[in-house]
Amino acid sequence: MYQFSQKFPAKRAFITGAASGLGKAFSIELAQEGWTIGMADINEAELAVAAQEINALGGKALVFQLNVADKQAYKIVAESFLQEVGGIDLLFNNAGVGDGSVFEEYSLENYEWMIGINLMGVVHGCYYFIPTMKQQKSGHILNTASAAAFACSPTMAAYNMTKAAVVALSETLYGELMEHHIQVSSIEPTYFKTNVVQYARGGAFVKKATQHFIDRSGLEAKEVAQEILTRAGNKELYIILPKSARKMWQLKRLAPTWFRKKVTEQFYTAMKKAMKRS
Repeated sequence: MYQFSQKFPAKRAFITGAASGLGKAFSIELAQEGWTIGMADINEAELAVAAQEINALGGKALVFQLNVADKQAYKIVAESFLQEVGGIDLLFNNAGVGDGSVFEEYSLENYEWMIGINLMGVVHGCYYFIPTMKQQKSGHILNTASAAAFACSPTMAAYNMTKAAVVALSETLYGELMEHHIQVSSIEPTYFKTNVVQYARGGAFVKKATQHFIDRSGLEAKEVAQEILTRAGNKELYIILPKSARKMWQLKRLAPTWFRKKVTEQFYTAMKKAMKRS
């Protein structure tokens, strides 16, 4: 049993991006321990299928079709969830999109789209649920960032900067919410098997190259979710995984300029290999 299930007997969670990937994996893990889960996603059809699975596993799924970038829609959804379940114990700001392109070739509209989902979606979740957590004097916020926040590979400016911002927001909230007995975790994984690029706008090659890295990762969303839930239960702020990602993080702190050059070299080497396969 996860520590969260013992710490929060009411077992109330709200998860964005819950229809697939890591969000669905979180939902499955919690459902098996009887949690009530507010499952939010932009894809209504996939969300309905995922909710059926959650209910069958012993959870209680409350379904919300939601574009996290829409602050008014998010406000209505958050209020509805809180009214129905009476509070919130775990908030997973997980919805996100992956994409990339050379900096000046990625349109300003695409930057706005990426920021709206990957960053403002997290801001909206925190903004609408933190007041209730403060009233309760309890809760845990898990913000899905990425190892991209510190790796910052070329051609991923929009994604990198939104994920770095999520880390900064998480660090800030960690300090602000400490006295209110609210925990915060910043989730920073490398590639694992998910459909993060399903809405990518950077072109076919971006999708293919990213999928190449995902396929070779060997990591499944289930095992990533299990490790995150375990480590967050231990009150970790930085949940960086797998082991290779933690090594990257340490190297950047010890030798930042060397690390930047190494990441760039490895990125273009990998891209050449991916192009040969395309």
